[in-house]
Amino acid sequence: MHILVIGEEINLNECRTKFGDHHFTLEGDHREAERFVAGSDLVFDFILDEEPFQVEIYADKPEAKVFVNTTKISLAELSNLTNHKIKAALFGFNGLPTFLNREVLEVSVLHERDKPLLHGLCEKLNTPYLLVDDRVGMVTPRIVGMIINEAYYTALEGTASREDIDQAMKLGTNYPYGPFEWCKRIGVKHVYELLEAVYEDTHDERYKICPLLKKEYLMV
Repeated sequence: MHILVIGEEINLNECRTKFGDHHFTLEGDHREAERFVAGSDLVFDFILDEEPFQVEIYADKPEAKVFVNTTKISLAELSNLTNHKIKAALFGFNGLPTFLNREVLEVSVLHERDKPLLHGLCEKLNTPYLLVDDRVGMVTPRIVGMIINEAYYTALEGTASREDIDQAMKLGTNYPYGPFEWCKRIGVKHVYELLEAVYEDTHDERYKICPLLKKEYLMV
């Protein structure tokens, strides 16, 4: 398949590692990428959450099949920005750094009718997938973000050092990374904005951002 990746070099590399032998094109700007959308078999848009009004480039392209990073904004919200005039088939996916290249692709759909199409696309990509509700944060990012946030509260209270928290979580829970190590890999900006979006959506105190994390975000 000819796959258009909208994002950064790291996103292209993750797609290549995850999906293997396909023809990839990378564009870092939606205005430049628009001319390639119709001619691509599939689009992975990693950065639409940064400039959501650019979703309009998919409004008049019924043949387009687009996976959109929906960890910070839902497909329904994106559709609403165009008064629900998007003609492309939109799917949500977990596009935060380090999350794409996993065994299972975490995805959501805007319309029930697109489920068979999603199944066919994932077969062509040779990847198992997990269908989740169209909500910001999806599943795995919410859990990891909450763990990172709690680790910041623990460090803020002086209960343990960051190094000790990382070591304890890896040894005690068999996580691949400690929460601070994970935060560094994902990026403080992404973690903060993920938690901010989930808290706004749920008003659940578990996602209320630790002041120490907010301070680090503001210093980025």
